[in-house]
Amino acid sequence: MQLIINADDFGRSHHINEAVILAHREGLVTSASLMVTGEAVEEAVALAGEHPRLAVGLHLVVVAGQAALPPPEIPHLVDERGRFTDAPLTAGLRYAFSRPARVELGREIAAQFERFASTGLPLSHVDGHLHMHLHPALWEPVFTLAARYGAKGIRIPHDELCLSLRHDRRHLGLKVGWTLAFALLNGPARRQAHRMGLRTVERVYGLLQSGHMDESYLLDVVQRLQTTTAEVYLHPNMVREHDLGPNPDDLRAALSTRVRAALSARGIQLTTYANLA
Repeated sequence: MQLIINADDFGRSHHINEAVILAHREGLVTSASLMVTGEAVEEAVALAGEHPRLAVGLHLVVVAGQAALPPPEIPHLVDERGRFTDAPLTAGLRYAFSRPARVELGREIAAQFERFASTGLPLSHVDGHLHMHLHPALWEPVFTLAARYGAKGIRIPHDELCLSLRHDRRHLGLKVGWTLAFALLNGPARRQAHRMGLRTVERVYGLLQSGHMDESYLLDVVQRLQTTTAEVYLHPNMVREHDLGPNPDDLRAALSTRVRAALSARGIQLTTYANLA
């Protein structure tokens, strides 16, 4: 069994950068996903350079964040400050039904890939903030550019609803809705990834427990894991921002000696997308 433990939102803030590096240096995190438009991206890139064993991927932002291109170049996507809407449904509908928005979206995605390339870091994988990289309107630019820029893998969420509900029933409606939505996208997205030569894993945990990936849940995942490849993504932070976002509990889970012992007991190998067998 091979398991990737990834930290999302690298580069978003100093507190997140600090937590990601701590979780890698002293904990279980093997890779991180970089927000190239984050407020602390330069610090994140420098830290990644100091920790070459940390694999780094691109965390595409097309909702609830800052764009790479200036507002006049993408007026159908962002406000006057260059920020995307914070509402995923609004963004999803706009990308589905507005041709000008899709044209601008292609340019914005390319700009974010180019920004990552300019860091000089090897591109481990690609995923997206709020998983918007799997919106069907984004598939062509995302998958094509991921392959062109040398990404080894791409995240296709495939969580376990029963495991999450056994752990806790918070956000029950959201969990059911997310499970159904990604069940529809999983097969086509996985086939597209494989056509482009991008690796995927059989299970990805993090969607249904976002903001609550604590030690207890992570132990459940490790002890019940049945697939040969999987990814767990966390949102470690030194401070709590909001209920579903980066938080100290995720950091504590990544530093857990109990989780490390459970991994060892089951013979689960920690890895990255680049090193998947």
